[in-house]
Amino acid sequence: MTLFWATFVAYDGPSALQTVSTPFWVRRFSVFYSPVGGRRIVCSRTLIAHGGFVGSGELWYPPFEILSRDWRVVTYDHRGTGGTRHQAPSITFELLVSDLFWVMDALKIERCVLAAESMGAMIALEAVLRCPDRFTGLVIVDGRYIGARTPARDQLIGGCKQDFFETMNAFVDACIPEAGCEAQRAWGKTMANQSNAAAAIQILECVESVDVESRLHGIETPTLILHGRRDVITPLASSEMLLKSLKNASLVIHDEAGHVPTVTRPDWVAAEINRFFSSDSARP
Repeated sequence: MTLFWATFVAYDGPSALQTVSTPFWVRRFSVFYSPVGGRRIVCSRTLIAHGGFVGSGELWYPPFEILSRDWRVVTYDHRGTGGTRHQAPSITFELLVSDLFWVMDALKIERCVLAAESMGAMIALEAVLRCPDRFTGLVIVDGRYIGARTPARDQLIGGCKQDFFETMNAFVDACIPEAGCEAQRAWGKTMANQSNAAAAIQILECVESVDVESRLHGIETPTLILHGRRDVITPLASSEMLLKSLKNASLVIHDEAGHVPTVTRPDWVAAEINRFFSSDSARP
């Protein structure tokens, strides 16, 4: 067994996020707590979020600053991203899915709303298909859920092999096309380059034979789908098809957002999550 670092992040107000790291026998994850009257509480609603491709759990930090006022919110760095280290021969889809349940069990999360960004949608949708009773809701942000090879995927793998650093920088630039987001792009490049070429390629290749799309009709969990109209990584048509495939879903589009509205439009993401799960039909 490998020693990993767990990062516990406590929310102490609009301008203070206190981080304390401690050794833990699980991959790195982060937990935000919201105080009431100066003391920490465990909120009645829990949301656990998965990143995407080489984007670690940090993708969810901005909206979590808002959501943590009313939710117990949890994110973690999946294999090949952020602070997580692993000793498996390679990253596989099965490991990525099982890691999610491991984190839930380690934190004694019996049921929760599950959120995912980009390629993390495949992990989230598969988890709900396997254990629907453990999830009271789904949030899919600019989600990719089709595992088939594409020319864009092959080009990305080729770039990772040739020059990982420059490929990640170009990838982040494409993810964040919005004006005035220089700081977010710089942060995203630092985050992406915490990964490495081998891990990035394994993450892309491990989903090639996975068929989530044909089983989507079996998901009845209330699902909020968020998508940026300016996303050039995952086309809007992907979320529109997801809406048609699910039995209980709602799609909300941000006209100015790109691929990572969790980073560039956190207020919007948090507001839509709160709005969707405040309705009687989707209440956790």
